[in-house]
Amino acid sequence: MRLEGKTAIVTGGASGFGAGIVRKFVAEGARVLIADLNGEAARAMVAEIGPMASSAIADVSDDGSVAALVATAMTTLGRIDILVNNAGIGHKPQPLEALAEDEFDRLFAVNAKSVYLTARHVVPLMKAAGGGVILNIASTAGVSPRPRLTWYNASKGWMITATQSMAVELAPAKIRVNAINPVAGETPLLKTFMGEDTPEMRARFLATIPIGRFSTPEDIGNAACFLCSDEASMVTGVAMLVDGGRCI
Repeated sequence: MRLEGKTAIVTGGASGFGAGIVRKFVAEGARVLIADLNGEAARAMVAEIGPMASSAIADVSDDGSVAALVATAMTTLGRIDILVNNAGIGHKPQPLEALAEDEFDRLFAVNAKSVYLTARHVVPLMKAAGGGVILNIASTAGVSPRPRLTWYNASKGWMITATQSMAVELAPAKIRVNAINPVAGETPLLKTFMGEDTPEMRARFLATIPIGRFSTPEDIGNAACFLCSDEASMVTGVAMLVDGGRCI
């Protein structure tokens, strides 16, 4: 029960890594607001998990939607101890000059602007409350970028730098800010990164991971739980690799 009595918002919490984080947080005693564009999936998770979870439809790239989400969290949870910026999108592998401008704009709106928007609305509340924890789900792509995913790589590199800068600025307010860099996992984004989901493509991908498997939502949930718990009270500005050795 490492998160007993804590409250948390998890964006993109209805699937993939977000769902793994939600399940782990609830198992460890937290009350969690699942924020997702897919309201049906979020409500299904609440039905599965029970009264420790609630849901809200949110577009993390839109300021009004984020403001409404934070207001809902304050009404539902009473306060926000933990914010997990997990919502993210990718793009199919392609030459860097081929990505359409509207796809680029959407990529950075969801992967980068969302961190700015949630910070605008949540950080003042955490400062007033005397502290809090922010966790950004970045990627190994921001540390060891692969060709043909240039703009996705860049968005995650942005998130890592933002995490470190936020950590330094917010430390005096007792707000810790960390990131997790997962290697590709069994999530809805896997096919996007690979371009196609075939046994041959999976074998090529797995050959780059020394431990020999993809990451799982449970792996990311476990790491998130530690970084958001009081056990990590001296840890801030870290971008933790959960990658099976991929970036060595």
